[in-house]
Amino acid sequence: MSVFGVAACGDDDEDTGGGGGEATPSGETASGELTVYSSLPLQGASRPQTTAMVSGIKLALKETNSKAGNFTIKYESLDDSTAQQGGWTPEAVSQNARKAAQDDKAAVYIGEFNSGASAVSIPILSDAKVPQISPANTAVGLTSDEPGADKGEPTKYYPSGFRNYVRIVPKDTIQGAALATIMKEDGCTKVAMANDKEVYGAGLARNIAGSAEEQDLNIIFNEGIDTKAPNYRSLASRAKSQGADCFVFSGITSNNGVQIFKDFEAALPNGKLYGPDGVAETGFVDPKGGGIPADVAAKVKVTVATLDPASYPPEGREFFAAFEREYNDANPDPYAIYGYEAMRLAIDAIERSQTGEKEDIVKALFATKDRSSVLGTYSIDENGDTTLTDYGVYTIKGGELEFDKTVEAAT
Repeated sequence: MSVFGVAACGDDDEDTGGGGGEATPSGETASGELTVYSSLPLQGASRPQTTAMVSGIKLALKETNSKAGNFTIKYESLDDSTAQQGGWTPEAVSQNARKAAQDDKAAVYIGEFNSGASAVSIPILSDAKVPQISPANTAVGLTSDEPGADKGEPTKYYPSGFRNYVRIVPKDTIQGAALATIMKEDGCTKVAMANDKEVYGAGLARNIAGSAEEQDLNIIFNEGIDTKAPNYRSLASRAKSQGADCFVFSGITSNNGVQIFKDFEAALPNGKLYGPDGVAETGFVDPKGGGIPADVAAKVKVTVATLDPASYPPEGREFFAAFEREYNDANPDPYAIYGYEAMRLAIDAIERSQTGEKEDIVKALFATKDRSSVLGTYSIDENGDTTLTDYGVYTIKGGELEFDKTVEAAT
């Protein structure tokens, strides 16, 4: 089954200096207007994914009548990308984060899509104590110093010491293990690996390498690439000369992902090719949109923390039905459901905070336990990570991602 396709306002006369709600006597629930921002790359290769996320966010808001308890929720979608870059830029991310940080009514910031972008926004938002929920980040170092993190992570992202950031997608200790597991299951013996040197790509590559070592899977090299290079024929030739039978790219589409897969497929015509959720998007899988050709796609598998719609709990299956009713799209992008859940969690945390104050919303996010959601039942741990662990394996057919199976990663 293919799963890849392409507010109310109110007045607030009294500023509490926190979440923007109205001050009330002790014991009463506050009210007023609060703003939820999203910051996502709405231009470039990721656009189909992120516009689907925004659609999911808007659906969640509509279903709750733009309310979180007694608060009226206003939603503002921000773009952290530029057309020239074709993806996120530090300047755009900083501008978005500062806008939310300077808004007394900002209640939650949904973002970023890219882990490297969150490395820019987290310090700004942490300093302002703005609650942040990422629907897509997987880099380990954003939340912990577990394997895969770089030196100084995650402390350097929280200069004030205030932990404001949580995510609802499993981190790369899980994805790295999932990729190593499927390569092992598929009979790979010598794997060539390249990464794009970003926070996400470099960190995930460390996770893949660590899990591969535990499973006795030989990674013959892990090479950081020049993402502006015209081609990677020399690196692919090196892999061939060293007997590689598989290749895995740890990076994102906009960092020359299409070119490197084309070059490695040409050098390893009988090889198997693998990628992470960073390339699980139309810009990579659809040749009509500049993605990889069909002959390359036939050899590729990618991992995404999204499962077959039929395997979701009843709440998840209802999401897909509601999304189709609202947008006439029966096969939304795999990350649409994460945009939806990010907003539902934001609304839930605002309501549980009772005050609408930023620090109380953060406390509510970290106090999330056994939440029954469209993704399944999960908790947020002390680092801000979800307890969900399942990853889906996808193949590519007709320019679309097609669910293959759920992988139980050997972590």
